[in-house]
Amino acid sequence: MRGLLVDFGGVLTTNVFDSFRAFCEDEGLDPQAIKRLFREDPRALQCVRGLERGDLTEEQFAERFGELLELEPERRGDLVDRMFGHIQEDGDMVEALRRARAQGVRTGLISNSMGAGRYDRSTFPELFDGVVISGDEGMHKPEPAIYELGAERVGLPAADCVFVDDLRENCEGAEAVGMTAVLHRGADTTLPRLEELLGVELR
Repeated sequence: MRGLLVDFGGVLTTNVFDSFRAFCEDEGLDPQAIKRLFREDPRALQCVRGLERGDLTEEQFAERFGELLELEPERRGDLVDRMFGHIQEDGDMVEALRRARAQGVRTGLISNSMGAGRYDRSTFPELFDGVVISGDEGMHKPEPAIYELGAERVGLPAADCVFVDDLRENCEGAEAVGMTAVLHRGADTTLPRLEELLGVELR
């Protein structure tokens, strides 16, 4: 394997759903309110997909998703920022990415965006050889085209790439185009597996 492609939220950061749960607690909602919406209400996923593709602005998402959460209109402002407000960088994963690149591995990002402000793009040149963010491209994981574009941007065939994501459906999408996928549940299990696949030291 010569390429390492990674998701952003939940891989290079702490768990996204932990942040959603903390947000719900801050708002006085059921801690599982967002997770339950994703499971039970198709409109919730439609909102997310619209934001990921760039079809909805953050303001439009906040209004629609806030209504599904039964938030009062005055509590829907800056909803995306607040939903992601408890996320922090996963330093072990970010450093592993740097180490992989320093050892000749081509590195890339394939991320379903939740609005433009979720990324510190100033760090991209030092971390990635190629970047694909769903809202910039009008496509989203697990659509095959987004993985193919990610491989193209790092200059490798999909079969030469390892893809890391914290959602099973996104890993399955990567495998469907020939990538080797690693379902991320923490650096302690992901990094040994990547070392095995890539033949480099990441810790």
